[in-house]
This record gives sequence, C-alpha cells and structure tokens, in this order.
Amino acid sequence: MAYIDGMVTAVPKANKQAYVEHAARAAEMLKSWGATRVVENWGEDVPRGEVNDFYGAVQAKDDEIVVFSWIEYPDKATRDAAMQKMMSPEAMQQFGEMPFDGRRMIFGGFETLFAR
Repeated sequence: MAYIDGMVTAVPKANKQAYVEHAARAAEMLKSWGATRVVENWGEDVPRGEVNDFYGAVQAKDDEIVVFSWIEYPDKATRDAAMQKMMSPEAMQQFGEMPFDGRRMIFGGFETLFAR
C-alpha cells in the first residue's frame, strides 16, 4: 500500500506562479527518486473555522492562500530515501529562494489505510 507525505502551507497570492515553478521542480526531483505521484492544490474553497482551520494551522496572513499538497510513494522506504536526498545541500541549492515561509508549513508521513 502507498505511503503519503502530506503538506499544508500558506503562499502569498502574488507568488502563485513562483510557487508553481518551485513545486514543479520539486516534483520532478521527487519522481526521479521514486515518488509515483505529486499533487499540488491551490486553495479555492477553504472555510474559516470557529475553533481551528487550515489558515490558523499555517498562520496564514490576509494576502496568503492555503496550499494543500501530497506526494505518493510505493512504500515508506522509498519515501525515506527520497527525503534524505531532498534535504541534501545539493538538492536545496537547485530550489533557490522559496516563494513561501517554509517555517509555517505543516507536514507528515502517512500510512495508507485504503484508497478507492
């Protein structure tokens, strides 16, 4: 069963194209390291909550959009190897300046229970 990395972050609205380009570069690298699918989603219908919501989770500012992304791998071992490569200085240099504040990104790895 697949292993999933999920991420939520806030991206300034003005940086949408820069984010798309940044994410596309990352997707190509991740796929070359074994990811089977990379999905990027620009928030469109993201409601504000009374107790908590995506905006609060990433401390989104008024000029930012919530982005929800996931990466599918065939297994956790492939994901772990890809993440080790992604965090290398060589890989980080290829990205240049990030078009969002990575300190406010939330992310985690998830074992797939089922997919239909």
